[in-house]
Amino acid sequence: PDACCALTWISTGQLDAARHILGKAVATLAAHTAVAPVIGLEPSCLATLRHDAARLLPKDPAVRQVAAGMKTLAEFLTEQNWTPPDLSGYELVAQPHCHHQSVLGWDADHELLRRAGARVTKVPGCCGLAGNFGVEQGHFEVSRAVYDHDLGPAVEASPDALVLADGFSCRTQLADFAPGRRSVHLAELLLEAGDGRTSA
Repeated sequence: PDACCALTWISTGQLDAARHILGKAVATLAAHTAVAPVIGLEPSCLATLRHDAARLLPKDPAVRQVAAGMKTLAEFLTEQNWTPPDLSGYELVAQPHCHHQSVLGWDADHELLRRAGARVTKVPGCCGLAGNFGVEQGHFEVSRAVYDHDLGPAVEASPDALVLADGFSCRTQLADFAPGRRSVHLAELLLEAGDGRTSA
C-alpha cells in the first residue's frame, strides 16, 4: 500500500504534519489489515505504526486494528509455520535496528535464524546513525563513536560474516564506515539463501 508512517516529521518535531500524514496511512492500511496481515519491512516505519500512532492519533478507531495487523517478516513467517532455507554454515553479524530491538522485539528473528541453522553474532548496541541524527551538522563525531562502540568492532572481528541489517539507517551507516562490506535485509537473506546465491 502507498502509505507513509510520517517518521521523518515525527523525528523533526513537525507533529501536526505527522498526524495528518500518519492518519492517511492508518486509513489506507486499515482496509488491508482488515483482511490479512501486512508485513512492515522497515523496522522504524513498523514501530511507528505499532507504537507511536496510538499516541499521536488517540481518537482514531483504526489505529489499534492497524497496529495488531502489522507484522515483521519473521513474525509473519513464524505464524505461517514456514520452513526457512538451510542456513547452516552461514556466519551472520546481526545488527537489529534500535526500533526493532526496543519496540517490536527481535525474538522472532532470532528464533527463525536459529531454526535455519545460522551462526549469529548479535550486535548489542546502536549503529549510531539514528535516523536523521547522524547526518545533521555537529553530530558526526557522536555518530561515529557509537558505531565504533559495538557495530564497527563486530564487523571487523568477523570479516567473512554476512552482515544482517534490516534498518535502512543501519545499512547506510555500514556503507559509510565499512565501504565494500555488504549488508542485507532478512528478506534478501532468505530469498538468496533459498536460491543458493548469498555471499558476504
